[in-house]
Amino acid sequence: MSRLSNLGTYTISRIELRRLLTAFGVSEKSISAVLGNMEKVHRHMNVISFAAMLEKGGLRRDKLSNVFRRLGMDDVTIASVINMLDEQRIVAETGRLYKATVEME
Repeated sequence: MSRLSNLGTYTISRIELRRLLTAFGVSEKSISAVLGNMEKVHRHMNVISFAAMLEKGGLRRDKLSNVFRRLGMDDVTIASVINMLDEQRIVAETGRLYKATVEME
């Protein structure tokens, strides 16, 4: 299981993020949601949460990787982010299953 340690901060302007997401075909509604969520957390977000938010907004994995490359992230780090995103989903789904019960009469 890969872990991301302190990998630094990647910065992009609001205008450049909007332009990038538009170029990758993300809807205006989703772009507004992404920018609004970034504002709610004082424009600073964990990269895994950011990736999940972009995927929820309709950005496919290949385009997500391109966004991270534009931020200056290397391919090894991008792969780690995507792996952790998958791990987070698996844990979330497993957590739902643990809430199911089986009774024996």
